[in-house]
Amino acid sequence: MTLPVTAFVAAICALLLLATAIDTVRQRLRLKAAFGDHGDAKLISASRSHGNLAEYAPITIILLGLLETARANHLALMVIGAIFLIGRVAHVIGLYTPSEPGRAPLGRQIGVAATFGTLLVLAGWTLWILLTKNL
Repeated sequence: MTLPVTAFVAAICALLLLATAIDTVRQRLRLKAAFGDHGDAKLISASRSHGNLAEYAPITIILLGLLETARANHLALMVIGAIFLIGRVAHVIGLYTPSEPGRAPLGRQIGVAATFGTLLVLAGWTLWILLTKNL
């Protein structure tokens, strides 16, 4: 396999997506809710943990793959991929953690910071390579 970091991150994301999708379906069955969230906190948490991962995983995986194809530093890509995955797991846990109104749980804060940081680094690195090696 020529893109092992990308493949690993994609595979773990797929498993996380499957787990969050199963929980969303489980919550829908519990409420007998085909559409919407019925204002149920558990269904909202389940569907948002799934949706949020589905929003951020694809671009992260694409950027990892582009950088890996460009022969970017393998160890750095592994670290960035690990930070992203840890952040995504923390975010899912944070969405299931009760919190005070107006204050996100620590897991969610860690997840957001790790995801945004990862995207910033990957996007910047990709642009750097484009500007310095391909022009």
